[in-house]
Amino acid sequence: MSDTDIATSRTAVDFWVDPACPFCWATARWAVDEVQPNRDIDITWRPISLFFKNEPAPDSPWYEGSKFTHGLLRVMESVRTTDGNDGVFELYWEFGARIHHDKETSFDPADALATVGLDTSHAAAFDDESWDAVIRSGMDEGLALVGNDVGTPIIAFENSDGVKAGYFGPIISRIPSTEKSIAMWDALVAMMDVDSFFELKRTRTDSPQPGDRPLSR
Repeated sequence: MSDTDIATSRTAVDFWVDPACPFCWATARWAVDEVQPNRDIDITWRPISLFFKNEPAPDSPWYEGSKFTHGLLRVMESVRTTDGNDGVFELYWEFGARIHHDKETSFDPADALATVGLDTSHAAAFDDESWDAVIRSGMDEGLALVGNDVGTPIIAFENSDGVKAGYFGPIISRIPSTEKSIAMWDALVAMMDVDSFFELKRTRTDSPQPGDRPLSR
């Protein structure tokens, strides 16, 4: 097999995230820590704003949190313009660790940028509404694949027919063992080929359990 064949055999995966969502964080940890080392996938991190999606009222208990992480998405998209997808990933990983492990509900994005070695000038995007069009465009691409009655995460890639398909989920509360993680990924790949498949679901009985804080990358 040539180097070109090896490169083209990799699966390009789009993964839509909002740093606010703990279930999205668990699924992202599953994809990065368990699936990616064992399957040939390249993940592109895409924005989906729960602040835009759910439109919480100002007096809602979810308003401030989703507005804050909407600002973080703006910073992530600013980083994309200079550091590409790798920079977006590094920053999302830092945001997720702070929110879901350190329980920081508010922090200076400049400090997070500095922690992962990115230009702190991107922090100015946090309050810059001009980034909202980019976020809406990105999230609309994901919702076009799965419908509007979902949240995050959304995962999409080309099925065996070369058609880009996506699903909301998988929704997990904690990361399965490596063996079960790979089996779950392979099942997701198989389901992408069934265009008449829509949903598997059971009532959640478990709260998100983020496990150990990820090591600095």
